[in-house]
Amino acid sequence: MKKQLLTGLILILIIGLSSCRNDFEFAQSSGNLGFSQDTIFLDTIFSNIGSSTRTFKVYNRSDDDIVIPRVALSRGNDSRYRLAVDGVPGQIFENVELLANDSLYVFVETTVDIDDFSSGNEFLYEDVIEFDIGANQQNVQLITLVKDAIFLFPERDATGIEETLLLGTDDENNEIRISGFFLDDDQLNFTNEKPYVIYGFAAVPPDKTMTVEAGARLFFHNQSGIIAANESSVKINGALSTTEAMENEVIFEGDRLEPSFENVTGQWFGIWLTDGSKNHEISYTTIKNASIGIIMDNQNQVADGATLKIDNSKIFNSSNVGLLATTANITAENLIIHNAGQSALVARLGGTYAFNNCTISNYWNKGFRQDPALFVSNTIPNTELTEPLTQFSFTNGIVYGDRNIEFILGAFDGVDFNYSFENSLLRFNDLFDDFAQNALYDFNNPAIFSQVILNQEPLFEDVARNLLRIDDESGANAIANSSTATTIDISGALRGDEPDAGAFESVDLEL
Repeated sequence: MKKQLLTGLILILIIGLSSCRNDFEFAQSSGNLGFSQDTIFLDTIFSNIGSSTRTFKVYNRSDDDIVIPRVALSRGNDSRYRLAVDGVPGQIFENVELLANDSLYVFVETTVDIDDFSSGNEFLYEDVIEFDIGANQQNVQLITLVKDAIFLFPERDATGIEETLLLGTDDENNEIRISGFFLDDDQLNFTNEKPYVIYGFAAVPPDKTMTVEAGARLFFHNQSGIIAANESSVKINGALSTTEAMENEVIFEGDRLEPSFENVTGQWFGIWLTDGSKNHEISYTTIKNASIGIIMDNQNQVADGATLKIDNSKIFNSSNVGLLATTANITAENLIIHNAGQSALVARLGGTYAFNNCTISNYWNKGFRQDPALFVSNTIPNTELTEPLTQFSFTNGIVYGDRNIEFILGAFDGVDFNYSFENSLLRFNDLFDDFAQNALYDFNNPAIFSQVILNQEPLFEDVARNLLRIDDESGANAIANSSTATTIDISGALRGDEPDAGAFESVDLEL
C-alpha cells in the first residue's frame, strides 16, 4: 500500500512539473534591456591603486524570462576592469539568465598601471561592457581618470617589519612609535609635476627644511600625515590662483578621490609641527578632511613652542580641531578655519598669537558639538599646567557659528593672560547672562574689545560647501580698520578704503 502511494505521488509530481515547464523556459534576449546607468564613472584613481567598487542594475522589464547570450568587457581578458555579475566574478559571461520583471546587479572595479597606457601624468582609461551580440548588443560605458603619482611610504626590513618613528616613552619607559619614515634629502622638495600619495607619517629630519611648490597636491592615506622633527621647518609656498582649478594652490587631503568623500572628515591625521620645530611658513594652502588640520605640540612644556606664519590659507572639515596650538607662536593673515567636530581654533597653554583678517567659523553638522569655534587659554583644562599668554590679538576678523557662544576664554589666575579683539564680528549671545559678571567678557572695555560687533549674521555664501565669501549686507561689512587690514583679501581682491572683517571682502551674493 505504501509503495502504491509513493508511486502515485511521483506521478503527480511529474505531471505537475510537466504542466508548468513553460515557466522555466527562457527566451532569447531581444536587446531591450534597461540599465540604471549607461555610463559608469569610476572616479579618479592613482596608478596601481584599486578603485572603489561601483554598482549598477540591469533590468528585464518584459513579461518573459530571458537569457542574455553574452556579457563581456570589450577588451576581454586584457581589460583592467574587473566585473562581478550577480556576485560571480569574471570578465566574460555566457547565457546569463534574467527572470521576467526582474533585475541583476553588476559590480565594477579597476586597477590601472598608467605606464602601460600613457607617457603622461594622467589619462582616461575606458572600456565597454557588452550585453548580447550582433544587432541586439547594448553597451554600458566605463570611464576612469588615472593619475600618475609619487608614492611615499615606510619601508620594511628583511624580516618584514615596517619602519616606524620614535615619539618618546610612556610612564613605564616603553617606546611610543608610529608608522612612518624620515624623508631623504631628495624627497624634501615637493613639486607640482605629479601628485604625492603618502602612507604613514612623512617626517622632516632634524635641521632640515621641507618645501612644497605652488600647485603641488599631497594626498594622505588613513592615519597618515606630515611631522616636523626638532629644529626642522616646513615651507609651503602656494600662490594666488586665477581660475577655479586653483592651479597655484597647494592642497593637502585624503587619498579617497571619489565625489562621495569630498567632505568626509578625519580621512588622514594632519600636519604635526612639534615643539622643537621652527620657522614654518604656509601660504595659499588648503588643508581639508583631516583629524587635526595643524597641530602645534608642546609635549615637553617648553617656554616657546613651534613658530608659524600662515596666510591666505584654508583649513576645512577637521573631525577634531582645525588648528590646535599649544604654547605656540603664530602670525596669521587671511586665514579661514571652518567646521570642526570640536573647536575650529584652539590656542592653549599660553603662547603668542596675532590673527588679522581671519575667519574662524563652525557650523558642524555631523554630530553634536559642545565646544566653541574659538578657545583661548593659558592652561590646559583639567591639568595644573600653565604658561603665560603673552599675546592673543584678533583684529579685523570673524568668529561665528551656529552656537550662541562661539568663543571661550580660559584664564588661570596669577598667570599672564593678554588678549584683545578689535574691529571684529563675534558670536557671543549670552542668553542667560552666564558671563555677565565675568570680567574676561567685558565688552564695554575698549582695552580688550574695541570696535567689535556682536551677533550680526556674517551671511556666508554656503557654510555646508565651505564657501565663506560674505554678502554686502553682512555684519562684517566695512567694520575693519583700514590702517591695519590686509591690502588684499584671500582671493586677491583689493580691500579698499572701507575694508571688511574676515578673510574675504564682501560681494553681492543675492542671498
